[in-house]
Amino acid sequence: MRQQALIASSGVLALTIGLAACSSGGGGGGQDDSTITVAYQRTAQFVQLDELLKKAKEEYEAANEGMTIDLVAIEAEQDQYFTKLALMNGSPDTAPDVIYEDTFQIRSDAAAGYLLPIDEYVEAWEDWDQFPENARQAGLGDDGKVYGVSMGTDTRGIYYNKDLFAQAGLPTDWQPETWDDILTAARTVKEKLPDVTPLNVYAGKAAGEATTMQGFEMLLYGTGDELYDADSQKWVTGSQGFTDSLAFLETIYSEGLAPSLDVALDASVGARVATELLPEGKLAMAVDGSWLPGGWIEGDNAWPEWEQTLGMAAMPTQDGQEPGFTSMSGGWTLSVGANAGDPQAAFDFIATALNRENSLKYDTENSQIAVRTDVAEDPEYLGYNPSFEFFSSLVEYTHFRPATPDYSQISSNIQVAAESVATGQQTAEEAAATYDDGLLSIVGEDATQAAG
Repeated sequence: MRQQALIASSGVLALTIGLAACSSGGGGGGQDDSTITVAYQRTAQFVQLDELLKKAKEEYEAANEGMTIDLVAIEAEQDQYFTKLALMNGSPDTAPDVIYEDTFQIRSDAAAGYLLPIDEYVEAWEDWDQFPENARQAGLGDDGKVYGVSMGTDTRGIYYNKDLFAQAGLPTDWQPETWDDILTAARTVKEKLPDVTPLNVYAGKAAGEATTMQGFEMLLYGTGDELYDADSQKWVTGSQGFTDSLAFLETIYSEGLAPSLDVALDASVGARVATELLPEGKLAMAVDGSWLPGGWIEGDNAWPEWEQTLGMAAMPTQDGQEPGFTSMSGGWTLSVGANAGDPQAAFDFIATALNRENSLKYDTENSQIAVRTDVAEDPEYLGYNPSFEFFSSLVEYTHFRPATPDYSQISSNIQVAAESVATGQQTAEEAAATYDDGLLSIVGEDATQAAG
């Protein structure tokens, strides 16, 4: 959708042909109303949703004789998933009945007519009372209607390898107070452990939203500046914080403190960080999300030593200014497709997948910050993963992406800027100016304002 369109298109075409071959006409996904097609993401390190939906499929089919759940797992990293999902939604014959939907895509996909408002269904659902207002907000479209049920949220911080820190003479109870503290630690690792990559901050277009959110925005929102002024409802240009954030990326990549470009620009960089670089002790620090331990606790990529090996630190603000730390939060929903043959049945499957028992399973196994009140308070949830307490503590410092239909285009613009400085094609100042030009072409001058 946002990059590598030519590469992705062959996989999308194959997916489309496969879906068309199993379609039988009528209803969502080109199938009859007794079949509910569920489209979702699965990757080598992200199998928890696949397991949840298989469990929900068994439960739903057992309780609804004659109904069939058709699980369509899209094997792709995040941006490629969005690309393939958009192609599916482009035709009523392949459009899913139930969609695994990133919260930042809700408004644009609802505006594009891909999603069905589900207000009448959630209001009749007895479990809806378990979702607090901020969790409900995650699924709202521009029209104020509900287009998705939140599955959980997340925060982001810095994972660091305590063993490597000890070898480099760094403290194992490390908590940086400024960006300079991070750079000092990275330079120390480079000097003392030359075979170890000091720091990963996503900066390639192929990493998609990870570059925007785990990378750039984790920096920007620690400067005091922002992408979008919610009060004026305008995008910000000429921000010093924007340039400073790019300059940080420029520094770590130009000094060899970050992964080599063949790794950093690979679409699988996120999977490599989670399943190879961190577990194998090849990476000292990673700015990443709260969900990573979910893949280490059990499954094919289990890493029993992670709890003893890794420390977790909050991302500091640029110069240690108040409130001292920063984070970013997002999340995903399950939504009903606009072409669903039986919207009530599609929602009923969502209600099954996100009931208390299944939400507890998913939020624990996928290291999600629970949004259902009854799950968030459950001792089983609280005791399952030792990282929950830390990542939940970052909620007070967290920020959210602008919830506007044009955000995805602007996110792509950020990724271009980040990669251009990581590869040395532009300086931070040049990349920031190019971003501003791109922003104006996306939203128009009237929708922007100069940084104050």
